Amino acid sequence: MAEAPSDLILDSIRGEGYPLRDWLTSFPFLMVALDPYTHESAWILETAGRFLRHYQPADIRTCWLVTADDEGCKQFLGPWADEFLTFADPDRTAVTGLGLSQLPSLVHVRSDGFTQTAGGWDPLAWREIGADLAKILSWSRPTVPAPGDPVPYNGTPVAG
Repeated sequence: MAEAPSDLILDSIRGEGYPLRDWLTSFPFLMVALDPYTHESAWILETAGRFLRHYQPADIRTCWLVTADDEGCKQFLGPWADEFLTFADPDRTAVTGLGLSQLPSLVHVRSDGFTQTAGGWDPLAWREIGADLAKILSWSRPTVPAPGDPVPYNGTPVAG
């Protein structure tokens, strides 16, 4: 686990940006970080949406972190941008600040700022985060992988 910088600004496509510590005052985060300009992020969109939807009613803030401007986020996510909180990160400040090395990534940011991440589409790593969340939140675990999910693959590098 690593610690996310508390002064990291997250910009919602629906309003102003706030420091991470302000977003975490009520609930921790479960976010999926994506690069809309790669196939790897497009391939996981439905699976990631299903994963986030599973936890949406729980005491956790489910969201997207997309390396695009507001319009790019909306174009890439389509209706998913309306269903979940979405953060635009066109200069990759947030993905870098969270210590991500590849996209897509699943990120759990606890209320104390410590993060648990799974880079690429690694169903076993995503399942492990789901199991940890199930314990913390007293919630059920989603089926990972589920029928129709892609085969495991590495993501694309965040830098470069």
